[in-house]
Amino acid sequence: MAGPARISAAGLSLLCCAVLLLPTPGAAAYVLDDRAGLGPEFDGIGGLSGGGATSRLLVNYQEPYRSQILDYLFKPNFGASLHILKVEIGGDAQTTDGTEPSHMHYEDDANYFRGYEWWLMKEAKKRNPNIKLIDLE
Repeated sequence: MAGPARISAAGLSLLCCAVLLLPTPGAAAYVLDDRAGLGPEFDGIGGLSGGGATSRLLVNYQEPYRSQILDYLFKPNFGASLHILKVEIGGDAQTTDGTEPSHMHYEDDANYFRGYEWWLMKEAKKRNPNIKLIDLE
């Protein structure tokens, strides 16, 4: 059975801890104030399709499921409503998790529909013409 001295010591310890956690008078507080300017600009919420296969299987989904997923990702005011899409531009090499085909093997060999990233960008623009597209080479 605990004696009064043991209970008093425990109570005193708790009181000391509580006092230490109290803010000290005159301590500087972190104030969020942006009266001097507009502050950082919020560009929006974005998604990444890169690294060799993060969205590879989406092309092969059956309709209407593929369109529904794309709508949830890119349509404004609906689902995720992404503002930015960053895609990896393939180069026929094993760069990270997979290989993505290059859009140009030779100087006069431009084909922007070899891989699935160009398809994904086109689908994103179809649903949201104002989406920002960024490439990762």
